[in-house]
Amino acid sequence: MALSKLERLRELIRSYGSCLVAYSGGVDSVFLAHVAREVLGDKLLAVIADSPSLPRRELEEALSIARRFQIPARVVKTAEFENPNYVANPNNRCYFCKHELFEELTPIAVAGGFAVIAYGENASDVGDFRPGAQAAAKFQVRAPLKEVGLTKQEIRELSARLGLPTADKPQMACLSSRIPWGEPVTEEKLKMIEQAENFIRDLGFHDVRVRHHELHSNVKSLDRCIVKSEGNDSTIQRFNAVTSLARIEVGIAELPRLLAGENFLRVGEALKKMGYAHVTLDLHGYRQGSLNEAISLNGRRAI
Repeated sequence: MALSKLERLRELIRSYGSCLVAYSGGVDSVFLAHVAREVLGDKLLAVIADSPSLPRRELEEALSIARRFQIPARVVKTAEFENPNYVANPNNRCYFCKHELFEELTPIAVAGGFAVIAYGENASDVGDFRPGAQAAAKFQVRAPLKEVGLTKQEIRELSARLGLPTADKPQMACLSSRIPWGEPVTEEKLKMIEQAENFIRDLGFHDVRVRHHELHSNVKSLDRCIVKSEGNDSTIQRFNAVTSLARIEVGIAELPRLLAGENFLRVGEALKKMGYAHVTLDLHGYRQGSLNEAISLNGRRAI
């Protein structure tokens, strides 16, 4: 079944004549870019968007894979952090990110004579909460993996058959996805998240997410309040203290190892040095889109 879908994918991409692929170095985009390179040769260009939400390791790995498999690749800087709608982090934040991406890719495609812009949405993504797909539709960006019905598992299987190193790569998403809806996205937060996840992965953990939560507390104790004195009158000004909490998710099968020995102490101490006031472990383990659990598709809070 997967092999027949692969042939249909090749036929579909061949019909494009030329193609620009939105490339990230993840499982789907590497597979798509590789197949497009096989079919279209130099009439294929893979473009990776660089911004603070992209981990440095991911950028380096994506470019390394492109060089190894002779995929023509280009890096462009995107400016979603200049958009207040993105920084405010509404539940459709991905729309503004993808809108910025496709707005950057469109003139590149026109200037290079690429007939189609494609990205790596696949059949397993259908039904998930994906505002980015709305931006793709607006710019008429194609999703060939989804169009031929390739699922994530089939893409992994075919990637292994094609010798791609991403066949068993962990699911990835931009760093901004670690911040709950409604809490602002800042470069400082993303740097903390990236550093924390790198530390845990360097301990050998495969599926890792560090969810970054803001904690607000109205300081009431006198010794932590600001006291203003004017003449004989003194007033106490209360202020809101904002601290950050790291909620760690690792794969269910990896939970015992994180709790074993001194791993949990090492992780806790390391993340506190990075600026986290509190470090917690999610006992439900890693699951894709866990921050979506607080919302339903109609925008109401889930119970």
